[in-house]
Amino acid sequence: MSTVTGPPAPAAADERLLRTSPLRRLLGRPELGSVVGAAAVFIFFSIVADSFLRASSLGTVLYAASTIGIMAAPVALLMIGGEFDLSAGVLVTSSALISSMFSYQMTANVWVGVLVSLLVTLAIGAFNGFMLTRTKLPSFIITLGTFLMLTGLNLGFTKLISGTVSTKSIGDMEGFESARQVFASQWTIGGVEFKVTILWWAALVAIATWILLRTRFGNWIFAVGGEADAARAVGVPVIRTKIGLYLGVAFAAWVSGQHLLFSYDVVQSGEGVGNELIYIIAAVIGGCLITGGYGSAIGSAVGAFIFGMTSKGIVYAEWNADWFKFFLGAMLLLATLLNAWVRKRAEATT
Repeated sequence: MSTVTGPPAPAAADERLLRTSPLRRLLGRPELGSVVGAAAVFIFFSIVADSFLRASSLGTVLYAASTIGIMAAPVALLMIGGEFDLSAGVLVTSSALISSMFSYQMTANVWVGVLVSLLVTLAIGAFNGFMLTRTKLPSFIITLGTFLMLTGLNLGFTKLISGTVSTKSIGDMEGFESARQVFASQWTIGGVEFKVTILWWAALVAIATWILLRTRFGNWIFAVGGEADAARAVGVPVIRTKIGLYLGVAFAAWVSGQHLLFSYDVVQSGEGVGNELIYIIAAVIGGCLITGGYGSAIGSAVGAFIFGMTSKGIVYAEWNADWFKFFLGAMLLLATLLNAWVRKRAEATT
């Protein structure tokens, strides 16, 4: 009795050599859900608010989005790295207070105060990263402690030095106008006013995207956010990566703080509380997973743009602003569900 054998089965194709269709690549993008959400918000307010589509409204919406997006980009990278920073909102105010009070008390050129503020703000970011990596405590606990300490320091030092809850005006000091040009200027194009924060926002998102997708440090961010122990086992410098991410958040807080100061020339010590949640929500709406290891800087920009459209769209629609928090919660929930659905579809097609 003879045995008949068929032709050998073809060898499995190397998956690294497989071509990926444009549709699969699109479904695999973290920010896809937020782009769909942004289109829905834009269409909605275009219908219910007549002034939403005016050219003058574009600059206002972009400015509102940029003040959130400057912080949302590094916060998104930090979340991809698996960590949070609850002190980010108050750190913006701390940065502005340091610049203002140092310049006023030392009667120095305001640029000296700006540079001192940069050094102190980066030191606070390094402190967060150092404490996180040395103590092994959750970033929620570490940065919550920093949040409370900064809140107390902001109020205590401001009242101790100025006698009130706000700083003294530095509008007539040397270097103020040049600093205002860098951090709080505006220009007019076609009758529409645009703030310089839009340029800062675009630059930070571009740099964050380049780091995330084109550098070794970007690979480290995804690795430590996905599984820190496994990343450490293959040689990823986990401690250096996480401290670097907190330094990125601190730098963005410094930029936002200087914009806050040079827009009004005085700073209220109680500002910034609660903004850290807005930065995190913008990153989540943009596709970042709370569990880490997944997301994009471009998604954070789209999330911030949704914030800008919603906050100003409610005003243009002449609705009660008290409803803003409701829309915020609804957007967060819908964006999270949409992102989860898009990810499942992407996984099903690969």
